[in-house]
Amino acid sequence: MNFTLLKELFASFLRARHIAHHFRRLALLESLRQTAVSREVPPALSDRLMAAANADPSALLAQLGSHEEGLTEHEAKTIRARIGLNEVEHERPLPWWLHLWLAYRNPFNLLLTLLAIISYLTEDMKATVVISTMVGIATLLRFWQETKANKAAEALKAMVSTTATVLRRDVPEESAQVLEQYTETPIPAKATRRVEMPIELLVPGDVIQLSAGDMIPADCRVLSAKDLFVAQAAMTGESMPVEKLATRRDVKALNPLELDNILFMGTNVVSGSATALVIATGNATYFGALARRVTAAQQNQSSFQAGVNQVSWLLIRFMLVMAPLVLLINGFTKGDWMEAVLFALSIAVGLTPEMLPMIVTSTLAKGAVFLSRKKVIVKRLDAIQNFGAMDVLCTDKTGTLTQDRIFLARHVDAWGNESDEVLAMAYLNSYYQTGLRNLLDVAVLEHAEVHRALEPAKNYRKVDEIPFDFNRRRMSVVVSEREDHHELICKGAVEEILAVCTRVRHGEQTEALTPELLARIREVTANLNEEGLRVVAVAMKEVPPTQEAYGIADEGDLTLIGYVAFLDPPKESAGAALRALAEHGVCVKVLTGDNELVTAKICREIGLRPNGVLLGSDIERMSDAALTEAVESHNVFARLSPVHKERIVGRLRANGHVVGFLGDGINDAPALRAADIGISVDTAADIAKEAADIILLEKSLMVLEQGVLEGRRTFLNMLKYIKMTASSNFGNVFSVLVASAFLPFLPMLPIHLLVQNLLYDISQIAIPFDTVDEELLLQPQRWQPMDIARFMVFFGPLSSIFDITTYAMMWFVFRANTPEAQTLFQSGWFVVGLLTQTLIVHMIRTPKIPFVQSRAATPVLAMTAAIMAIGIFLPMGPLAHYFKLQALPPLYFVFLPMILVGYMLLTQAMKGLFVRRYGWQ
Repeated sequence: MNFTLLKELFASFLRARHIAHHFRRLALLESLRQTAVSREVPPALSDRLMAAANADPSALLAQLGSHEEGLTEHEAKTIRARIGLNEVEHERPLPWWLHLWLAYRNPFNLLLTLLAIISYLTEDMKATVVISTMVGIATLLRFWQETKANKAAEALKAMVSTTATVLRRDVPEESAQVLEQYTETPIPAKATRRVEMPIELLVPGDVIQLSAGDMIPADCRVLSAKDLFVAQAAMTGESMPVEKLATRRDVKALNPLELDNILFMGTNVVSGSATALVIATGNATYFGALARRVTAAQQNQSSFQAGVNQVSWLLIRFMLVMAPLVLLINGFTKGDWMEAVLFALSIAVGLTPEMLPMIVTSTLAKGAVFLSRKKVIVKRLDAIQNFGAMDVLCTDKTGTLTQDRIFLARHVDAWGNESDEVLAMAYLNSYYQTGLRNLLDVAVLEHAEVHRALEPAKNYRKVDEIPFDFNRRRMSVVVSEREDHHELICKGAVEEILAVCTRVRHGEQTEALTPELLARIREVTANLNEEGLRVVAVAMKEVPPTQEAYGIADEGDLTLIGYVAFLDPPKESAGAALRALAEHGVCVKVLTGDNELVTAKICREIGLRPNGVLLGSDIERMSDAALTEAVESHNVFARLSPVHKERIVGRLRANGHVVGFLGDGINDAPALRAADIGISVDTAADIAKEAADIILLEKSLMVLEQGVLEGRRTFLNMLKYIKMTASSNFGNVFSVLVASAFLPFLPMLPIHLLVQNLLYDISQIAIPFDTVDEELLLQPQRWQPMDIARFMVFFGPLSSIFDITTYAMMWFVFRANTPEAQTLFQSGWFVVGLLTQTLIVHMIRTPKIPFVQSRAATPVLAMTAAIMAIGIFLPMGPLAHYFKLQALPPLYFVFLPMILVGYMLLTQAMKGLFVRRYGWQ
């Protein structure tokens, strides 16, 4: 069975184990942000980091047995065999016995265990056996479900992996053995190659290359860096990225987190590029030390966890009130306090929703299995329910709504005329950059004819590079064609390039960039945008060959050369997916860093009519109150920075929406984390995949609709069990209170209540596999604990009406009105009580007429039919004496269908009243 990666189940009840290690790291980082766990680490680790920061790079390489060009594969395997994989202790699988204990350890099982112990001490062995059986079923079913999840998670780990770019010295083993016989000096590398490998395979001594968007895979020492900025808020709480260098600036720093040349596992590169040496992996990292301290830290509950816990404690509080009340009434009216205690304990067991953890596990697991078959990886299991609750989906445009097969459509000068010079400049920029290489660069580099004409390896020398970042939205390379001058070639967003240009190329001449020319140039780009083309500007300047290091300050006084324009067509599934989401109550909003003209055209092509376009510059000037209103009236937002996207998502959530965000870029990561449910794709940047809750392995967006519907099915099936349990329990206790006050004997013995509850629980096992009415899937679904309480009070007493009718029938018709005839009375109510409890499954699962307009799934029909048959068999079969029941007279089975049909008709009539007044969730 294909299944899904899990991050964590809800706090008190569910714990999925052994998930992919890079997803666990995100959970631990969130714990560091949200809890007050100390950042202190063992002194030995701090000393080791300080020593690495102070060491000379060549000495540190020698100490780790490495080389500036990295390890060989043989060396890496040897080290890995000695120290193990790059995994922290928290990520390792639990032993089966500990997993079994955690499956057992929830408030309901602990309460039932206490009741079983009391039953044992009072020598009520039958009650002890029944209660223990209930606990065993709930625990083993949950353990079995989670074990399946763990095994399937291992199969999916290879489908979504975070990798690192590692330098490898490729020395054939036989050559190394021959050379080592004749020299003691290091063997020169035959070839150095860059290899993408899973981060768990890294070892100390590996040399890695980093660029914007990369996760730091281990603790590293920076060997070289270019404008490198790293986000390490999870470690320090500092929201702003920090600059990292190859050398230390603050030699007096004593806190390892303040070291300028040390990178920490779990942080990520915001901008720039670097080469770094891995100095520690796994538990030996700073992250690994913190992970052991954070494991037991309390994490904030999600809305799903909070909803489940609210409902659970609602039922537990109800039990804590009603069980003592039953005890007192029976003790005072019957005079047998021991029997009253046992009966009250049985009531407490009956009111305990011990199957809730298993039901929630099973329903979420079924949803995850369904999505995994659609090639969707669910990193957090409770994200499935958030999928169903989502009523606003914010989506990036590039790579999500559009295809990832971008190709270069035009290369023109500033006047819109075809220009080979623009293409040549763009090619050199993409060819020599080592930082964040995106699909636009790939499209440029596909022009092999330009490579043949320029012969960059022969005719050019790279001098320096100014990496891309999302504030400047441009990047530059500096090359030397002839050693008498350098050429700084800058490529980026049109407005950001124009901001640093003072002249423009016109044919063989250059002209000053006057306001009139600027207006004409913007007209050219606007026309390209209206054609649906994504425009990137190219500028350059020649500078004397007097410097070898360049920075952002050098990006000024440039000459605009022209534009390269790319066609980024929408995905074929985008339009149909967005229409399907709209039909199911999900409002779609587009949040993009691209310009408003291209965005509007793409939106029109996919059938999303722009309802006002809000620009990032407008958002900058808005207060939170103004933006709170604006996000409701607009559905397209353009020219956004990552902070803008995050702020929009936050304002939508503040308005009470359950917000999903679909994105794949580095600039989407803050919004992915801010949303209730973050959705990304397997080809996304590492940081985007880490921030997401759900990852799409295929490019079709139609799976979004399927995910929403499956989330709603999952939630509604959980809600069925809760509604059934709450209303049934309320009605049963009400009936018991009436009977206890007026009957001279107990209406049912404790063993009857326990067996009845056990059979009812077994009938609920099939609920996760039930169908859901299509009408209930049209709108988002959320937890409403007060609605559940209202439902319980509204429908609970209905069963009491027919319980009291049964009392009257047994008392007056069958003369079971003395203590000597109490077994007949108890047998009669046992059957009616169990059958009405089982029928309520079909009555409450749908607002429609059951069996006629809405039929339950076959497993539910089979299970309830089997339990009803067993309920009738127990008093009529050979086991009746063991359970202190007796055979019922034939006339009883004449009245029984009348009671059941009357109960169904009244419940159906009350359903209609309830739906008209309160609706049906």
